[in-house]
Amino acid sequence: MNTETFRLQKYLAHCGVASRRKAEEYILRGMVKVNGKVVTELGTTVSAADKVEFNGKPVTINRNKVYIMLHKPKGYVTTVHDPQGRRTVMDLIRDVDERVYPVGRLDYDTSGLLLLTNDGELAYKMTHPSYEILKVYIATVKGHPSEETIRNLESGIEIDGYITAPARVKVIEQYKDRTKLEITIHEGRNRQVRKMCEAAGHPVITLKRIKIGSLSLDGLKSGQWRFLSQREIKEIKGMM
Repeated sequence: MNTETFRLQKYLAHCGVASRRKAEEYILRGMVKVNGKVVTELGTTVSAADKVEFNGKPVTINRNKVYIMLHKPKGYVTTVHDPQGRRTVMDLIRDVDERVYPVGRLDYDTSGLLLLTNDGELAYKMTHPSYEILKVYIATVKGHPSEETIRNLESGIEIDGYITAPARVKVIEQYKDRTKLEITIHEGRNRQVRKMCEAAGHPVITLKRIKIGSLSLDGLKSGQWRFLSQREIKEIKGMM
């Protein structure tokens, strides 16, 4: 291990500090030291023989891989640290010896299934669009989307200057002035479901993620978490 080298952001992910993408942000912000010196170059390579520090604390590669499922409530940010002092999902994870971080994110007002791990390679694959991991959401939206609107959402709709990948949209129930939809996507861009519905003229009232790949909440109550079973770990690794 001592002779194997890694890009610094990948090393931080393997150490359970954050995802590779988030680790890049931390490096650029000057939060990482290598052998006592602040490093801001993303191309920097390190090995286990180097002394790497994040936020002034030493980090080392995790030998034990941990996989956690959390039912995220509304009112929490999906990050390890929040500069604004808001509650983060890490406040809900107790008695876990290994350092873990969220896989992807759910925004502040979105609830539902969130994975946390210290397996950097799995986190990368779970969030990269090329692996097309399906994510299922229940969205309650304003108004009653027409059949044409549903088709537009399914075939791809323009948000942020690009056309979304094909999705699956199913009407679950209609109320007087709102509709409950089941929306399945695989891209998972920032606030994608909310932006899709907004662009279609039916803003989201409530949003909950109920499934990632073969994993579902299965009765896990809001704010609760559990470790994934060996069967579940095998299943999600088999999706990649």
